[in-house]
Amino acid sequence: MRYILNPDKTEELLYTASINCMTDAESAYLQMQLVYNQFARDRFDSPPPLEGKGTVKAIHYIQSFSPEDNVTPELAHKIAKAFVRKMFGDDAQAVIATHVDRQHLHSHIIINTYSLSGHKFYANKDSLKEVRRVSDSVCKALGVEINPKLTGKGKSIKRYEWEQRRKGTSWKEQIRQAIDRLIPTVDTLDELLQAIEERGYEVKRGKYISIKAPGQERYVRTKTLGEEYDEESLKTRILYREVGTGTTPELNNESKLRAAYIAIIGDVRVLASQHKKIQRKRIITAEYSDDNDLDVYKLSAQLSVINKNNLHSIGVVESEIKRLKDFYDKQRVEINETIVEHNRLVSLWEQVQEFYALLKKSKEGELSDTEKLRKAVCKQAMEQNDILNSADVDSLRRNVKSLSKRVSSMKDNLEKCRQRYEVYCDMRDTYNKISKGDYISNLVEEERQRREQANKKKPRR
Repeated sequence: MRYILNPDKTEELLYTASINCMTDAESAYLQMQLVYNQFARDRFDSPPPLEGKGTVKAIHYIQSFSPEDNVTPELAHKIAKAFVRKMFGDDAQAVIATHVDRQHLHSHIIINTYSLSGHKFYANKDSLKEVRRVSDSVCKALGVEINPKLTGKGKSIKRYEWEQRRKGTSWKEQIRQAIDRLIPTVDTLDELLQAIEERGYEVKRGKYISIKAPGQERYVRTKTLGEEYDEESLKTRILYREVGTGTTPELNNESKLRAAYIAIIGDVRVLASQHKKIQRKRIITAEYSDDNDLDVYKLSAQLSVINKNNLHSIGVVESEIKRLKDFYDKQRVEINETIVEHNRLVSLWEQVQEFYALLKKSKEGELSDTEKLRKAVCKQAMEQNDILNSADVDSLRRNVKSLSKRVSSMKDNLEKCRQRYEVYCDMRDTYNKISKGDYISNLVEEERQRREQANKKKPRR
């Protein structure tokens, strides 16, 4: 919400609006949190599970217009608001922001998955079809023509694509560069895809990840961008980017784990130098070599972890996986309890502020019956929590600030634990392949299949 409510993108928040919540990011978040916690079995602030998918807290839609549509910012914003009312009803919580900083106007819409009446909104293929249908109907009703998909021969390409071709910058290369720029800034594949979407790209998640650049007509599967852009390679590049390759230590006869890794790294280097494996580059802009191979880098990064943490056997790795999982699960419970207490104190602090504001107003004039009732409720909350004087108020303010920092720190530690868990699980799975003899054979088989596919694509004479 902070991103979509950027003053630089919305004419100093001129083209922003909200339904059943405040328009500033923090207030909207807290008010959506209040409604979500009322109806969901989960907490709005709960961290994602260590394994599997978490619950969807909010849904983010982007409604875009082509420059050829001649849509004004005012009209685009009006369409977005009308679309939300028609699609989700008057009791939905939504934040709407129309971005005017690009050639193509587009509106960001964030919907709480629960309405004020407890209705649950879902995001799936069927709901997306309905969203598109309603969006189109609103556009037509407000005078915007819906362009058919540009398919078939004889259709002229859009000016943006023509300019890209003229400059020699293909769609695929543009997407590659966007991914390469963002990988150092994210911690997970989901964060990478979200960051790409925030920059105007469209992403489809399914069996394969597909991306469409602004102005592009068709989606491109990331696996067609090169071996280092398929889902598994992207995860590896993100996971090990901070680990580093390290140096190969002297062989310790007591460590079968180290010995296995040192041997397999040597074998993979040989395959890479002899071009008997798929060329997966670690550094995209550099020449390919056995030193710039993603498989070698991944193995070397895991060996660095083995050396740094003095891991002598796969049994130690598996014990660490169990310890990390137990720690993560315990921390999740603790952080949820801390968040609940933090939210309680924040709510209390707001009531304290409102009480003193109403107290000041009562000294200046008469309060309405509603204001008197609200003042009494706030006073009752203060007395129940022993907020009796200015010293207590100052103590509450410090506690809120301290707890906010603690929640932030706990979330950071939880994320580090999750990343470490993933590294150790990856290490365990890799060692299992090494010990079974599958690692090298799989690399060779991948290269064989790649060459077969390449030969099939060659034109016959």
